[in-house]
Amino acid sequence: MTQTIKIDIWSDIACPWCYIGKRKFETALGEFEKTDTAAPVELEYHSFELHPDTPIDFVGNEYDFLTRNKGMPGDQIASRLVQAAGIAAAAGLVYDYDNLPHINSIKAHQFVHYAKARGMQVVALNRVLKGYFQEGRHPGHIEDLADLGADLGLDRDDVIRSLEADEYLDAVRADLQRAEDLGIHGVPYFVINDKYAVSGAHEASSFLNMLQQVAAENTEVGK
Repeated sequence: MTQTIKIDIWSDIACPWCYIGKRKFETALGEFEKTDTAAPVELEYHSFELHPDTPIDFVGNEYDFLTRNKGMPGDQIASRLVQAAGIAAAAGLVYDYDNLPHINSIKAHQFVHYAKARGMQVVALNRVLKGYFQEGRHPGHIEDLADLGADLGLDRDDVIRSLEADEYLDAVRADLQRAEDLGIHGVPYFVINDKYAVSGAHEASSFLNMLQQVAAENTEVGK
């Protein structure tokens, strides 16, 4: 019997490299599924906060946050944002940093856990990321998340109830604690079969090689 490859992925809704890494990984997964060595892959996403100190009511974009709250040089930030936007474009994603609000992502993570409990984790994560990076939505706010949930057919009022009650805050904190236990300091971060770890938004070819290597090892173990 072909063994399932389990991949745990830590990411932050507000992280541009996480969306890029997710897209590149999905490209690799699509290629992997076409190969003779393909094996079932189980994905589970976990919460991570890059900037937990971001005010919920922060007004401004990424440039504003990094210059005003982090004291980083403006020219350095501008260069980084241009670089990220260029790499995103190569992956088929359009980042409009001028209109992209900087958010505290804690509520967005709770929303993804809400969807996970209903078997919709991946589709909800996709909707939030697209809404944020490509549509200028604000997934740091409950009303915006409720709208995104309604787009997926979720009960808008119940999404609001859950987020206002912090129903899944403990689940988010459990993800954050596990990340700390594993020594994760940056995302995206991939853990494969609780054995290998890969950090960063690598090229699809690198992810494909990783999947093929693990599938081959699983086959050897299963003999």
